[in-house]
Amino acid sequence: MFAPYRRLFTRPGAVAFTLAGLLARLSMSMTGVSLVVLIAERRGSYALAGTVAAAGLVAVAIGMPLIGRLVDRFGQARITVPAVLYNLVPLCGLLLCVRLGAPDWTLHLCWAAGSAVPNLGGMARARWAHLLRDAPEDRHLANSLEQALDELCFMAGPVLGMVLCTTVAPEAGMLTAGGVGTVGALLFAAQRRTEPPPADRPDAAATDAAATDAAAGPRSPLRVPALRVLALTFLSTGMVFGALDLTTVAYADALGHRPVAGGLLALVAAGSCAAGLVFGTLRPTRSAGARFLRGLAAMAGLLLLPLAAGLGGAGLALLGAALFAAGTGTAPTMVTGMTLIQEQLPRRQLNEAMAIAVSGIMIGISTGSALAGALAEHAGPGAGYWIPAGAAALALLIALAGRRHLGAGPRPPAGTASGPLSVPPASLRS
Repeated sequence: MFAPYRRLFTRPGAVAFTLAGLLARLSMSMTGVSLVVLIAERRGSYALAGTVAAAGLVAVAIGMPLIGRLVDRFGQARITVPAVLYNLVPLCGLLLCVRLGAPDWTLHLCWAAGSAVPNLGGMARARWAHLLRDAPEDRHLANSLEQALDELCFMAGPVLGMVLCTTVAPEAGMLTAGGVGTVGALLFAAQRRTEPPPADRPDAAATDAAATDAAAGPRSPLRVPALRVLALTFLSTGMVFGALDLTTVAYADALGHRPVAGGLLALVAAGSCAAGLVFGTLRPTRSAGARFLRGLAAMAGLLLLPLAAGLGGAGLALLGAALFAAGTGTAPTMVTGMTLIQEQLPRRQLNEAMAIAVSGIMIGISTGSALAGALAEHAGPGAGYWIPAGAAALALLIALAGRRHLGAGPRPPAGTASGPLSVPPASLRS
């Protein structure tokens, strides 16, 4: 099964930027739980931890597309290096404020100030798009690999952060995440030979038609109808993630097994990781738009399993099996969504467009967590599984309403390089 993935890494520099990006993304998956444990331990308030985390999440959701636009314009290395070094300042400020007993508002201010977070996952996908511009059939494979790596990080990161915070010191998780993330991002930026050219320095392979198309294109990626549909769909998908996580923790806590919640959430990520790896080896036979709709339908159907387990008062073993099965619907949907962005947007706007999609997911996570928390508190822990099931159904309805844009985007004439991957229409429909 892994033979096709080995083919990807025959590309010069692919192993180096993938490993560096994996290190940086691991730190991001550690940050959430490390922040909550730190503030809860030092300040004794989960409510304060939640509001500080929300402030940072909103700030990053706003800042990430702006960073993505700068990356598209000036290049990955020129923006990533100062951004990650700057983010060390608010991180250190937060740790000092927590340690010294500073007012609560200083925690919100410090964490919101760390909004210059580069979208390393999007940058890695942009590098694959650049490397595979002469082999578009491998784009689906590369996106599947990146999604599986994302899930791997979210399996290991929270566990590592929790272990460090509880066995070393409450600050250990945040310090490790900051150090690992900075090193990983700097190593990623140092891989210059695989970096896509910025918009002000077009690829040497680009034709005059491509340059004309770039000049005439929309200034904002959101002017592309397909991206607006995808952003709203990803926002609803983010609600699935946020609600599923919080509801699972509340359900395990209600049964007196709160420490098991981390393992249950790891099963969701494991299901998605396995599905992503298998999905990448399948040869697409339909358009990306059609695959996206089918993925959303499968995700909505599979999320009925944890809902049934939660409402039926199932034990943790049965719930774990349901969560693993539900996770298998996530990766194919996300992989195809990112493929659609690469098809519908020109290369010069690829980082900003993917950052917009990720920002939608982050806003959805925050919204889903809030809704699921309120429902679990007032209607019982299992009732919270209504939120991810409903959010997945909403995502499917949004995609169905905009299927005309998802299935029919701008197609470059055969033989030109004006499309996002410089491939003819037949390849885009593969």
